Formats: sequence, C-alpha cells, structure tokens
Amino acid sequence: MTSVKSAPASCCAADCCEGVASRSVVNPERPALIREAFRLEWLTMAWMAIEAMVALASGMAAGSVALLAFGLDSVIELISAGLLVWRLSVELRRGQAFSESAERMASRIGGGLLFALAAYVVVSAGWSLWTHRGAEFSVSGLLISVLAIPIMRYLARRKIALADKLGSLALHADAVESITCGWLSFVVVVSLVGQAVLGAWWVDALGSLAIVWFLVKEGREAWAGEECACD
Repeated sequence: MTSVKSAPASCCAADCCEGVASRSVVNPERPALIREAFRLEWLTMAWMAIEAMVALASGMAAGSVALLAFGLDSVIELISAGLLVWRLSVELRRGQAFSESAERMASRIGGGLLFALAAYVVVSAGWSLWTHRGAEFSVSGLLISVLAIPIMRYLARRKIALADKLGSLALHADAVESITCGWLSFVVVVSLVGQAVLGAWWVDALGSLAIVWFLVKEGREAWAGEECACD
C-alpha cells in the first residue's frame, strides 16, 4: 500500500524531465538553436581572451580590485564558454540523451566557477577596504570596460533565450556569468571615474561587493541542478 502511493511522487521529477527531453528531441528547431549557441560561445571565447588580457594587465598596473575581479571573471567566462562548446559537441556527436550527463557536469562546473568568483571578490574587496588602498586611474581598463557593457548585454540576452529553448542549465549558468561580467564592467567604469573625479578610494571595493549575493544565488541554483518540476 505504501509503495503504491509513493511511486507517483518519486517518479514525478523523472517523468517531467523525460517529457521535456522527448519533446526537445523532435523539435525541428533544435539543431539551428545549437548552431547559434556554438556561434555565441565562440564569440564569447574570442572576446573574453582579449578582455582578460587587457583587464588583468590594467588591474595589476593600477592596483584595482574591480579591474582584477573583472579580468578574473573574463577568465572564468572563457572557461565556461569552452565547457559549453564541449557540451554542445557531445550532443551533436552522441545525441541529446547521452549529453544529459555532460549537461549536469557542465552545470556544476559553472556553479563552482561562480562560487570561486564570489570568493575572490569578497577577499579582494575586503583587503582593499582594510588597507584603505584605492586604485589608480587606468585608461586601458576604462576603455575595455566601456566596450564590454553592450557586448555582455547582447551575449547574455541571447544565451538566456537559447537556454530556455534548449532547456540547458549549463548555458543559463554561462549567461549568468555574462551578466556578471557586464555588471563588473559597469562597476569598473564607475570606480575609475569616481576615484579620478571625487577621490573616493572605497568605491572600487564596495562596488565589487555589490554583486556577491547575485553570484552566490545563481551559483547555488546551477550547482543544485534545478532543471524541472511537476506543477
């Protein structure tokens, strides 16, 4: 009697996910969506490579926590994009059913990268506040940050749209990292301009701390693998 009652509840999530998967397999638009996701990830990797080099070099030269966090986020975004390329390649070669394990792994790695970025921001910003150490103005850092805002906005919006259509948590986590990169670039712009105009040394650190809650929240969701639920 007990087993009969518990079976529907225990199978609910599995049946829901299987239903989503089966509908996705027959979706004629899925191959085109995957190709678009490939294009977005390769574009992300190309931009992140440039952004990481410029931001890290500028951050070390200026002693800016926000610029260094921005550069580190670019490295994480580059890794995440590479993981997505791998995950999509698995689906194209072996099919969607086989790629589910790759999806779970990529989603957890994406969540872990978000946690790592949050930890770095907290430690670096805390140290800057403790030592009362501000950053110097960086022209190259300002330029790369201004360029990153519209680029990250475009990439994030397209990735979120594709993640919803493909049912991909890993792609959603990657989109969140693009959003984070956009916010960090905005923080860098405000920090550099604020410090140069107002002499406010603490803007750099406090601005970086503003996105930590967002990073942790999205990292937990990606790590937990909240894929579907039966309503």
